[in-house]
Amino acid sequence: MTKTTKLPTEDEFLLYRPVRASYPWQADEKGLIRITVPKFTSKLGVKFCRLVRKENIFRAHLDQFGSIVWEQCDGKHTVQQILNVMKTKHPDEKNLDQRLFLFIQQMGSLGYLLY
Repeated sequence: MTKTTKLPTEDEFLLYRPVRASYPWQADEKGLIRITVPKFTSKLGVKFCRLVRKENIFRAHLDQFGSIVWEQCDGKHTVQQILNVMKTKHPDEKNLDQRLFLFIQQMGSLGYLLY
């Protein structure tokens, strides 16, 4: 029997306080975020990268939307507060709440955000 995970309701999700995982990140001159993530954490993966003379890092480049959200994900702001910031910065954007929810969920599934 498989265990099913109950998805949060919209109201529950709005109360979450997402926090960035401890990956190094920086903003460029345009304010766009780059996150540095290891490709492999296992000894075998690290050795493989050394063997093929490749860096064991991946750089995730966020767009303007993602960069604004990333900076707000400090564990202090709720998803509702982040949504309010996004509505202020992008008042004409359609389906902003859905876009935000999907972004946070995807970043969570990648391990970049915790909530």
